[in-house]
Amino acid sequence: MPDEGLPFLTILAPSARWSEANGKPHKTLTTWARQAILQTKRWLPDRRLIFVGDSGFAALDLLAAVRCHVCVITRLRLDANLFKPARARKPGQRGRTPLKGRALPKLSVVLNNPKTIWTTLVVSQWYGDQQRTLQTTTGTAVWYHSGIPPVPIRWVLVRDPLGEHDPQAFLSTDLDAPPETILQWFVSRWRVETTFQEARAHLGVETQRQWSDLAILRTTPVLLGLFSLITIWANELAQAPGGLLRSHATAWYRKKDPTFSDAIAAVRRVLWSPPDFSMSRAMTETVIMPVRLLKRFVETLSLAA
Repeated sequence: MPDEGLPFLTILAPSARWSEANGKPHKTLTTWARQAILQTKRWLPDRRLIFVGDSGFAALDLLAAVRCHVCVITRLRLDANLFKPARARKPGQRGRTPLKGRALPKLSVVLNNPKTIWTTLVVSQWYGDQQRTLQTTTGTAVWYHSGIPPVPIRWVLVRDPLGEHDPQAFLSTDLDAPPETILQWFVSRWRVETTFQEARAHLGVETQRQWSDLAILRTTPVLLGLFSLITIWANELAQAPGGLLRSHATAWYRKKDPTFSDAIAAVRRVLWSPPDFSMSRAMTETVIMPVRLLKRFVETLSLAA
């Protein structure tokens, strides 16, 4: 099976226009994310959780709310306001406790600084490549914006020596995580994109023809739950003797490993061919079909259904 994320929780996040039209307070995506992260931590209090998101979740209020409970990995703007940690308060010092130290150079400046020291790393599955050689530099800082609690982060600045991809920055709320681990965690987020693509293509997610919000609220979790069940069943078939999970290549598309289309076809074949299942009536004319032809017929239907 290809690298894919296994869905376990879905949240319906209405748009601001829908909330206004229906007279309900609007929740931003980061608010929904905060609730989902904290709920997941309540479900799994003893497990270390790492949440990876795109730049839409690089929000200080979200990171400040969850950083003490989980590790968050996301992108970071090159012009983010980064500072040194605040100095420890001296005995008898008057005034408010400082939230941050002096300002640090923006990452866009670090990127173009000839004195910046770069380290070469080899990262797997970087933008579809099996392995990619990248140059990185890293450091710790406090990300701060007025009115929001400061968040200590480890930042990682990445550039492509070949120049095929633009420089990027990432952050981790785990200050001890090394750059190679942070990048591998972020790369794992792309498996979720594969999941969405396969769920849309084979299960009809996001293409339901329903006008009721409640119907959409029900069907999307069911379809993603079906995706998880098929993946689990297919994984068992892959480990079973006899090669029950096979990769079906075509003349125009060669693939080495089975994809979700192969997984759903394998599950169909097993469900359609139990040893004690019969659809024939007792009093009817029997037509003998060669086993090889029957298997070919089931195989074709399982791929086409």
